[in-house]
Amino acid sequence: MAKDEKWGIANIYSSFNNTIITVTDITGAETICQWSGGKVVRADRQEASPFAAMEAATRAADDAKEKGFVGLHIKVRAPGGNGPRSPGPGAQATIRALARAGIRIGKIEDITPIPHDGTGRPGGKRGRRV
Repeated sequence: MAKDEKWGIANIYSSFNNTIITVTDITGAETICQWSGGKVVRADRQEASPFAAMEAATRAADDAKEKGFVGLHIKVRAPGGNGPRSPGPGAQATIRALARAGIRIGKIEDITPIPHDGTGRPGGKRGRRV
C-alpha cells in the first residue's frame, strides 16, 4: 500500500427492506457519497433486491473513484438489536459489485449491533399469532 493511495470505508446497511451504502473517508467523519436501493429502482418491493444493491454499489464506486479513492474497507451491518441478526439479500451483491467496479477491498467486518439485555423482542409472551 503506497503512501499516496486514498482509502475509505464503505458502510453497508442491509435489511430485508432496503440496502444503504455510505462511503466515508478513512476516519469515518466525512461522507463521500450515499446510495440506497430505493434511489435506483422505482418499486418499493425491489429496494432490497440484489439487483438494486449492485446498481447502488456501482454508482457509489464511481463516486468514490471520482474523488480519488483506490480501495475501501467494508463494514456490513444487519438490523440487529431486537431485529434479525443476518444481513439482507443485498449485502453480498454489494461487495461483489464493488469488487467488479475496480475498487480494491481491504478488510470486511460485521458491525451488527448485539443487544446486552435491553428491551424484549416484539411479539409478546405467546409470540406473533398469524
